[in-house]
Amino acid sequence: MKRLMMTVGALGLFAGMAQADDALTLQLKWVTQAQFGGYYVAKDKGFYKEEGLDVTILPGGPDIAPVQVLAGGGADVTVEWMPAALAAREKGLPIVNIAQPFKSSGMMLTCLKESGITDPKTDFKGKTLGVWFSGNEFPFLSWMAHLGLPTEGGPDGVTVLKQGFNVDPLLQKQAACISTMTYNEYGQVLDAGIKPEDLVTFKYEDQGVATLEDGLYVLEEKLGDPAMEDKLVRFVRASMKGWKYAEEHPEEAAEIVMENDETGAQTIEHQTRMAQEIAKLTAGSNGALEEADYKRTVETLLAGGSDPVIAKEPEGAWTHQISDKALQ
Repeated sequence: MKRLMMTVGALGLFAGMAQADDALTLQLKWVTQAQFGGYYVAKDKGFYKEEGLDVTILPGGPDIAPVQVLAGGGADVTVEWMPAALAAREKGLPIVNIAQPFKSSGMMLTCLKESGITDPKTDFKGKTLGVWFSGNEFPFLSWMAHLGLPTEGGPDGVTVLKQGFNVDPLLQKQAACISTMTYNEYGQVLDAGIKPEDLVTFKYEDQGVATLEDGLYVLEEKLGDPAMEDKLVRFVRASMKGWKYAEEHPEEAAEIVMENDETGAQTIEHQTRMAQEIAKLTAGSNGALEEADYKRTVETLLAGGSDPVIAKEPEGAWTHQISDKALQ
């Protein structure tokens, strides 16, 4: 009897070990906020657990380069904007888009109305514009190339102010316009006391130079590993379930994000507004990258004048290998 009990106990132990969830690490592009609400929702609601996954979500920050974390083996999947991903691929990092939760771009330039800017084609000349760098400058540079505006200053070009991840240059009138996201910095400008009627905004989406943001990327070699492919399929399926839940319940998604913010820097008001705006960007996406959106991004990046973001059309930069199976 004692031997039988030991055998049964051992079988139970092995069964528990066999049922252990598969570990997977996701590197975010930026800090914990509603921009990544779908992933936090998927974890909080047990969607990853249902797929047999134990997902670790790593927040980003100003000193973290997502593609470098991916290249160094610190994450299995990373969230990145396509311009930065394609630029990294052209430089030799075999990074591949496996899913695209964001259908639309949230990037725009926000200008003070008193600057007199009403039309980018004519009114940007001679103005100082705040621009994010660290890979976020690529869409802006492509836009200026489309407009035929040099970015070295002068009366016929624009002066580029390297903007930190804040809205100070606009508040302090160091720049006529600054880079903002519909879901984040634009709200910060309003919170600072500037009224919407005192601002003029130009969305990259409306200007025809929008590029894809917040896609999911892996190293190409991972796609050749059947076990990893299976994990990625389950991850994308659960993540998109999280994103659709966040679209329908932005207030709850914001609360979940707040529970995961270890910095204490976020407020529920700001995160709720962000979640509501993010829902507009993920709307229309089932997770599969649409080739037309990809081609538009590539065409925008190639049209970078004398210094394009990428020098040639990429090959193998995206795949439906994962999303097709995830959507079955």
